[in-house]
Amino acid sequence: MKTKVIETMKSLAMPPALGGTRRGMDAGPVGHLSWYQAGPTAPDASTPPLLLLHSVNAAASAYEVKPLYEHYASVRPVYALDLPGFGFSDRSDRAYGPRLMTDALHAMLAVIRGESGGGPVDALAVSLSCEFLARAAVESPAGFRSLALVSPTGFNRKELRDGPAGSTLGREAPLAILERLGLRRRVFGLLTRRGTIRYFLRRTWGSDDIDTGLLDYDFATTRPEGAEYAPLRFVSGFLFSGDSGRLYRGLELPVWAVHGVRGDFVDYRGLGQMADRPNWTVTVLPTGALPHFESPGEFIRQFDAWSARLSRVRSRPR
Repeated sequence: MKTKVIETMKSLAMPPALGGTRRGMDAGPVGHLSWYQAGPTAPDASTPPLLLLHSVNAAASAYEVKPLYEHYASVRPVYALDLPGFGFSDRSDRAYGPRLMTDALHAMLAVIRGESGGGPVDALAVSLSCEFLARAAVESPAGFRSLALVSPTGFNRKELRDGPAGSTLGREAPLAILERLGLRRRVFGLLTRRGTIRYFLRRTWGSDDIDTGLLDYDFATTRPEGAEYAPLRFVSGFLFSGDSGRLYRGLELPVWAVHGVRGDFVDYRGLGQMADRPNWTVTVLPTGALPHFESPGEFIRQFDAWSARLSRVRSRPR
């Protein structure tokens, strides 16, 4: 796979989601990948880089990890990837699915490890991206030190998804109808009107007290050409892994799963299957589905405490 890193990219009609340096590379079949990168000038060599992954929805962007990116940029190298179909990454019309997203993570992981001495990285994903991160960690466990799963999908029933390996929940009929009627862009436009985005953010927060900066950027990132392709595949179910249950159970790395109690994304019955596993820690915060936005101080305190416990365990003599 070709992964030559480049520093300049074709500009889209939207501002950057985050500060720091925006970089990119041609990742072969994955297409052009873009990411944001920041960190201290003299990072602590004992602290691994942190990879942040935004969620997947009709208006997803790296802005969804902004509070964490800005905080950790002062203490460690931090990378925030634009997943394929979003941000400044390739938004072409293609079959977006878990395999493509996971391959993008492998490509990003190779870059980070190449720039940081080859050691494992810490990674944090939001919502549906937790399924992609779990797949990448099962396939390349040596590449990761730990995984943080924020409002992870796939746990909204007691029985986790155990479909065939590599399967999805996708249905071709909705996309075929939109294509035949020439309605793809029109339907996407309805889904991404400012009022509609505000409505879904209120459902995500479980309150009216949403982050207006996120609202503004959600609207901006849905305007460029090609913005509809990945979201419509998401709405049709093709980004959801049919085998996510076996992926989660296959994780042997330390895992921190955190979720809120408000809004539409509060059904985590399936997490009971993981809570007793020695490598899993489950934390519940009194927030909606983006706890790092609503309560960044408490979120960071909990995440840092968990990370510190991992470091102490790893440093103990055997």
